[in-house]
Amino acid sequence: MLTRANRKTGLRAAFLAFLLLAWIGFCPGISPSAATVRTPTASGQTTYGNSLVTIDASNSSEGYVMVRYTGRNPKIKVQISKDGVETYTYNLNSSGNYEVFPLSEGNGSYTIKVFENISGNQYSQAFSQTISVQLANELSPFLYPNQFCSYTASSAAASLADELTKNSSDELSKVADIDNWVINNISYDNDLAATVTSGYLPDVDTVLAKKKGICFDYAAVMTSMLRMEDVPTKLVVGYAGSAYHAWISVYTKENGWIDNIIYFDGNTWKLMDPTFASNGHQSEAIMKYIGDGSNYRTRFTY
Repeated sequence: MLTRANRKTGLRAAFLAFLLLAWIGFCPGISPSAATVRTPTASGQTTYGNSLVTIDASNSSEGYVMVRYTGRNPKIKVQISKDGVETYTYNLNSSGNYEVFPLSEGNGSYTIKVFENISGNQYSQAFSQTISVQLANELSPFLYPNQFCSYTASSAAASLADELTKNSSDELSKVADIDNWVINNISYDNDLAATVTSGYLPDVDTVLAKKKGICFDYAAVMTSMLRMEDVPTKLVVGYAGSAYHAWISVYTKENGWIDNIIYFDGNTWKLMDPTFASNGHQSEAIMKYIGDGSNYRTRFTY
């Protein structure tokens, strides 16, 4: 039988538990880690196209467009250029399904073109549309999945990202925890590197299952898991010395964009390139090369 004293004790304990949960929920230093998977949608509110192509720009303010092709040509390409300067070229599936393409060059005028293959390397334009993009948040393009770092809430990478960052206290801790796991658990796939062909796209969950990958895979895995944990991350493609390579950059509230870097050792930031760090087993020579930003030249950002 409950006495008045017991009831008071129970109520006091419940109230304290409520306060503790509320404090944990609102205290930024110890907020529970949970994957934040933003899902791109083709809502149909703003579309352009013809009988072959549909471009859904309903969420261009979030930093992406979705494109689909419903014709019969098996080889389709998409080109996206901003203000007529840099052109990004992608392959597009011919199954009629939408794919996500980032608007990663900021605000401005983007021209989106879709091409059908004629023969060999020759293509004919199937559709073209120019749109004006005003991002709601300049970080948005680097928080959504896209063709180069594709994932969903049910991806194995999502549960792994949660597990790796469950004790992370802030963004940099998440970066360090995920980076350390990638460097120590994924090895370089020399066989794939020797046979990979143009148009290769990383499959994040396959890389995690095999624990092997090429530079593109390393960067895609880290980009995906960090975005899931609400850390804006750029997947960067360019040149490391004379080699075509991929690496990542991250954004933190305290530091802004940390380009190409991995950690702060008390004096300097180290370049965030998980491939070289892993393949070189973090040797002094490799880490010195990675830490020198002049060795890297950006070409594309996804």
